[in-house]
Amino acid sequence: MTDVYIALGSNLNDPLNQLRRAAAELNQVTWGRIAAASSCYQSAALRLPESEPQPDYVNAVLHLVTPLGAHELLAHLQQIEQRFGRVRSAKWAARTLDLDILLYGDQHITDQDLQIPHSQMCERAFVLIPLIEINPALAIPGRGRVQDCPAAGKEHGLTRISSLF
Repeated sequence: MTDVYIALGSNLNDPLNQLRRAAAELNQVTWGRIAAASSCYQSAALRLPESEPQPDYVNAVLHLVTPLGAHELLAHLQQIEQRFGRVRSAKWAARTLDLDILLYGDQHITDQDLQIPHSQMCERAFVLIPLIEINPALAIPGRGRVQDCPAAGKEHGLTRISSLF
């Protein structure tokens, strides 16, 4: 069994409900179990300068324990995204559901489909604050403690809105 941390995000079609439905689905899978869940946080959408404004995002993080390999887990998460109506159009586009593997045990994986640890997690407060909430002592392989990441103390623009369950 491997400890995995997954970021959940949504900014379309009732984002808080989207995250709750996704977490409920992940809580019932046969290929893993949820060990911990963060609160849900609202923040402004990241967007490219030339893109249209978007609704705010709601984000959370789950600690999942699974026997699946990283690529097999990714395939399952992408199937869930598709069931929730995820359309992959442009970078940082609005979405019904985004499920990103942040950490997969202590592994480093870099290929065309997957980068673990997640390449930008240390710069994103909307990932770090929920991650710290569920495991403040967590170490990111090759990068040190999650609390020492650049965005870890920057809650500006991030609002805790609800529990996930």
